[in-house]
Amino acid sequence: MSDVTLQRLVTATPYRIVFGAILVAGLTAACGDASKTSAKPASEDVWASVDGRDILRSEVEKTYQRTAAKSPAPSEEEALTLKLGLLNEMIVQDILVAKAAAMKLDVSETELDAAFVQRKNNMPDDAFQKELAARGLTIEDMRLGLRRELAAQKVVDREVTSKVSVTEKEITDFYDANRAQFNLPETAYHIAQIVITPTRDPGINNRGNDDATTPEAAAQKAQALMERLKAGGSFEDLAATYSEDPQTAPRGGDLGFVPLSALQKGPPFLRDAVLKATPGNVTLLSQGGAHTLMLLVAKEAAGQRDLTVPAVRDGITNTLRERKANLLNAAFLTMVRNDATVVNYLARRLVEAQGKPSGLSPAK
Repeated sequence: MSDVTLQRLVTATPYRIVFGAILVAGLTAACGDASKTSAKPASEDVWASVDGRDILRSEVEKTYQRTAAKSPAPSEEEALTLKLGLLNEMIVQDILVAKAAAMKLDVSETELDAAFVQRKNNMPDDAFQKELAARGLTIEDMRLGLRRELAAQKVVDREVTSKVSVTEKEITDFYDANRAQFNLPETAYHIAQIVITPTRDPGINNRGNDDATTPEAAAQKAQALMERLKAGGSFEDLAATYSEDPQTAPRGGDLGFVPLSALQKGPPFLRDAVLKATPGNVTLLSQGGAHTLMLLVAKEAAGQRDLTVPAVRDGITNTLRERKANLLNAAFLTMVRNDATVVNYLARRLVEAQGKPSGLSPAK
């Protein structure tokens, strides 16, 4: 259904806070601390040092193998650029993991198992093992990476997310300043989606880095997600983790309100599905090997909507919360990064060798 996906109908305002995106945003100075020390690493395999803790090339290579697309093969410069970016992320993650240990924020085996199952995405064990082997990884590598991700997220949740609050006055002030935005000239449908395509997608931007690459895998994924929704799973979380639409996945699949006139210009089967849907229910739409799990969040009649409408209040609250969280995340990550003693040896070697250091060819 790639030619008729819902994102073509509307451009929605983002409302989700995705840790990975915020993490990258806090890395602007990640390569600039080489001047803190002129000492050389004990080994060429040390690519960075964080408060005396080494980050090895092998660790970066494993992260690269876990996250990089297998095709098309990147050039040497492209691969090194990706690895430098991953190393910068790993530097910040290392700082957060150390903070998690100091704060005694442990990751339980139950939490780790749940995250592992989510990443495995119902893939049969033999297929999963084959995929790991193709990337030169083991299950233990995956679990170790997940444990570090969860530990870092716990620090951000404790120090940032839990401290974000929105007052009634802020909600009212936002509504008063943007009243025209809440006046619907025609009936509109608030829609969210989870998109699944049957081919490899180069622009995947979901939390699980998950991508169905065949019609069979796409069908299995669609059915598995429907089952999880029936069992009470969060549509927002599942969309953020598994949707293959790079525009709406970071927003938990949210498309915002689609006006009736725009809906009527879309494919008849999509229009009919939305018009027949009951708010709160999910409909599975399939065409050409692609699938869309469509959630009708709400239906709003034409006219001015006020703060008594839950969707209006919730939308404003989420927008204000995201703004504050983005700012606090950026400030927090910049602060912890500046407070650490970091040397990025890979960055230094790349600059000194004008981008062509010996011994840094991409791992095959």
